Amino acid sequence: MYINITDRKEAQNTGSIGKLVHYLEKENRTENRPEPELWFNGQRSDIEAYEVRRSIDGNRAKLGSHEAKFFLINVSPSRKELAHLKERYGELGMKEQLKLYAEKVMDEYARNFKRDSIGGNRDLMWFAKLEDHRYYTHKDREVQQGLKKRGEKKEGDQRHIQIIVSRKDITGRYKLSPMNSSKGRNAEHSKKMGQFDRVAFKQSGETLFDREFGFERGLKDTLAHANIMKNGSLAQREQLDLLVEADKDIGRDGPFLNGLATEISRDSYASSIDLAKQITKGLGGLLGTLLEPVPPGVDIVPEPETRKKKKKKKGYGR
Repeated sequence: MYINITDRKEAQNTGSIGKLVHYLEKENRTENRPEPELWFNGQRSDIEAYEVRRSIDGNRAKLGSHEAKFFLINVSPSRKELAHLKERYGELGMKEQLKLYAEKVMDEYARNFKRDSIGGNRDLMWFAKLEDHRYYTHKDREVQQGLKKRGEKKEGDQRHIQIIVSRKDITGRYKLSPMNSSKGRNAEHSKKMGQFDRVAFKQSGETLFDREFGFERGLKDTLAHANIMKNGSLAQREQLDLLVEADKDIGRDGPFLNGLATEISRDSYASSIDLAKQITKGLGGLLGTLLEPVPPGVDIVPEPETRKKKKKKKGYGR
């Protein structure tokens, strides 16, 4: 599951939302559909584009000209995840399930601010749109190599959801920025400023998908695995290697091991031995025996093979 919050430069979010809404209406203009794909949020599924523009642009009181007025959240399931939904719910059913999932993602978004007045998606002003296609851009390797043209549709199932959320809450009283990751001077200051943990938000979206749809995610397909491989310390990568080996040996209890990967990404274990103890505690059995930490003073280095000494031939004239 790929969840991304677009930054200011790409979204051009310090002005009107008109251009972005127009861009996200492109499939309604170019695809031969019997009916247009309308916008939705936690309360309606028949929202017109002009309503989105009017609502977001009208909810910007006391925001300076240089301040963000809205944010764009991209929710893109992998092909494996989309295939799982299609198999479980069918072609039409999966679209509705994706919309319900987006609503719950926005619940997680709201709760991530850790503010008493912001408890769920209904406390936010947001609008979402389901898109069927993705298109090649100049950043794609295929375009750079001349294999594809810019603007050409990408192959396979490319369904995803684009969500526009106002910088201000639904009442217009509070500023909420997912780009604010500063911890502040203390806990109370952070609470007042509305600190947002983007990694935790993305992780919650992955966990939510697995739980809601019964999706069995492989350890190497987790966000935690990707983050550790890209940005993790040497200790974290060593702990992840241990977890990968455990995954090979047991081939079961994926959610437990995936949870441990998330904990590794948060630096929850001081050493691989501490992680081994946790694996042992959670899984037990033969694996637990194999992963038991070695007691102090015990030499685990195998002794070298003893070789028979060759008899020296008696030499002459020495």
